Formats: sequence, C-alpha cells, structure tokens
Amino acid sequence: MPLADHDIESLRGLAVGLSMTDVEHTYLPISRLLNLRVAASRQLAVATQAFLGQAPVHVPFIVAVAGSVAVGKSTSSRILQALLAKWPDHPRVELVTTDGFLHPNAVLAERSLMDRKGFPEAYDVRRLLECLSALKSGADEVAVPQYSHLTYDVLPESRKLASQPDIVIVEGLNVLQTQASSGRPEGSVFVSDYFDFKVYVDAPPDTIRDWYLDRFLALRDTAFKDAKSYFRRYGDLDDDEARTVASGIWGSINEPNLIQNILPTRERADLILSKAPDHGLAEVRLRRV
Repeated sequence: MPLADHDIESLRGLAVGLSMTDVEHTYLPISRLLNLRVAASRQLAVATQAFLGQAPVHVPFIVAVAGSVAVGKSTSSRILQALLAKWPDHPRVELVTTDGFLHPNAVLAERSLMDRKGFPEAYDVRRLLECLSALKSGADEVAVPQYSHLTYDVLPESRKLASQPDIVIVEGLNVLQTQASSGRPEGSVFVSDYFDFKVYVDAPPDTIRDWYLDRFLALRDTAFKDAKSYFRRYGDLDDDEARTVASGIWGSINEPNLIQNILPTRERADLILSKAPDHGLAEVRLRRV
C-alpha cells in the first residue's frame, strides 16, 4: 500500500466515506489490474507499429469513470490516479473531468438549458472529442478546459496542459453513452470510443439521493458561504429549508438524468463498483469477456 492515512484523507470528497480497508482491498488490486492492461496495451501498440513500419508513438491508456452526481466517482478517480501514479512504469497520470467541457452558463442560458446542466445536451461534445483524439494521437501537449464548482461555470481563461501522460482518467456523468442514449446520428464517433477501460460507480438511486442531500447540507456550511459562490443564496438556509431545496434539485434535475441517461450505460462498463449506504464498497463486478 503506497498511500498513508493522510493521503486518503486528502483524496476523500466532501461527505464521502472512504476507509483504508476499501483502498487496500479494492482500489489497490484494481490499480494492479489496470497496470497489467496498460502493459498489454503498450505491447500491442509496439507490435502494430512494427508491423506497419512506423516509429513508436507515445499513446496514453484512457480510463473512464462514470456514475451519478454524488455517487463518489470523483473520489474514486482521485484514488485511482494516486495509486496508478505509484507504479514505476506509468508515473504520469492525468485526471480530466468532463465538467470543463460543459457549455458556459451564458450559452446554456441562451439555449434555455440551465435546468439541464449535466444532461448530454449541456456538453460541448465536439470539443471533448477533439481533446480525446489529440491525446490518443500522441500530441505533445493537450489543453484541457477547467471548471469552477464555486462559480458553477467554465473558467474561460483557465487550461490545464496534459503533456504526454501515460494514463488519462476521464471522469464524468455521461461518458459511456452511445447513439442510442445520446441522440447523435448513426455512425458518429462517441466519447466512449476512445476508452481502453471503463469503470462505473454504482449505488441505489435512493441511497445516492441521501448522499446528495448530505453533501448539500455540508456545502451550505462551507462553499455556499463564500460570497463568490453561485449558490450563495443557499448558505443561510436552515436544515429543513436546505433539505427541501436539495430534494427539489435532485428530483427535477439529477434523478431524471440518472434514470434516463446515466444508469442505462452501466452495463457497458468493464468494471462496476457497487457501494453500500456508508460509501463502503459492497461488490465489484468485472467483465471477463
């Protein structure tokens, strides 16, 4: 186990339980599985390039992490990033969140999509595809747009440069969608086409709802108190008011998105992490074929 207790604490999300036991017994073995997959992918790439008479190209192994709002996929992604970076043969591991590829709030407002934020139509899919294509093409540097959860908007002048990473973890709500669920035409290229391995973080919808409410209450006492916060108006709500508002947001936006768009993609994953009500990992399902 290359991570200490203080590392786990720094990687844990707000209102997300995470034990060293889960990290050691589940996430560490998954990192070993991915380590084996990366090695096999590299060997295949070298053999293919030799067959074609081409010089070797550094191409990252791309891992998707999908799941609902508040299910803990960001924490899972950060844990996997930290563990994978400890393996000596792939130390450069980048984490890309699809939040940065949301359309800016001004565009969403113009298109009457502010209440559909997180739904497939709220994303600049073409831009995300261009980013993944550049990464898979072995580009020297790829600029990744950034998002602020404080201002609830894309940061127009902020970019993170990914410089030929060994592994890229792409975390997002709808990253496993195909034409059946995205509304895109037959024959289109999809975000999921670029993934070498796909993870889905799962829990019953009612459990996720409880986690969402807990997180909303925790944010009310932290980020919502910031004068720059988009949700500053919720910072002074009492417990009952906060739960009513959070339940309304969950019921009108996050739950429909989960049921209509996110949950149907679960079975496309290579690995499903099923979580218990305490955020502990209850079951791991690995696709063997």
